[in-house]
Amino acid sequence: MPTSRFPSRAAAVPAPLYAQVKQTISEKIYTGCWRPNDRIPSEAELVQQFGFSRMTVNRALRELTSEGLLVRLQGVGTFVAESKGQSALFKIVSIAEEIRQRQHQHRSKVIELSERKADLQQASSLGVQPGDAIFHSLIVHYENDIPLQIEDRLVNATVVPDYLKQDFTQMTPHDYLSLVAPLTEGEHIVEAVVGTSQQCQLLNIDKNEPCLFIHRRTWSTQDIVSSAKLLSPGCRHRLTGRFKS
Repeated sequence: MPTSRFPSRAAAVPAPLYAQVKQTISEKIYTGCWRPNDRIPSEAELVQQFGFSRMTVNRALRELTSEGLLVRLQGVGTFVAESKGQSALFKIVSIAEEIRQRQHQHRSKVIELSERKADLQQASSLGVQPGDAIFHSLIVHYENDIPLQIEDRLVNATVVPDYLKQDFTQMTPHDYLSLVAPLTEGEHIVEAVVGTSQQCQLLNIDKNEPCLFIHRRTWSTQDIVSSAKLLSPGCRHRLTGRFKS
């Protein structure tokens, strides 16, 4: 019998074990079997279900979390992620309004609200003199009770003297500042970072999870009103921007 000039097609190479776990979980999410905010089986349960090693299952969960399909909360469990929250890159919008537009619930927790003396770096950021009184607020914003953003804000006390008197569980600092010192100019600096131990604890994320960091300064006429550092888990938040030439 003559031999074919063409080699026979090799048998299909099976997908790696972790990829098989990813595919199964992804299919359950995309078909609606597991819906947003549903808790999925634990890592130990998935190990038993698939018969694979814990390392294999852990890799699949880590990659699905990095891709935005899952949210892992330390000590709580792993959940199907909501569609990522998104902030406007060129337009400054209240995070509470962003969340309400997604028909979700916003709440905030005030960690700190205090007066301090500006150091050299803080004074430069706010356009005041070192030693001048400034205000500081540290607030965690939640979407459907999942921590979405840490807002670490310094405020020019001369421009906004009643800042410390406000209840920021009822109104965001952005909304209040927009009322008393209307925005005329803004500046964004965006970076990818890893949070500190305290920040990871406040956001309920692993210590090595990538985060989206925005340093935002705002002006009202000639005065710098505030300098805010906004930190969000990369798996839960993204920036969008649209512009015309």
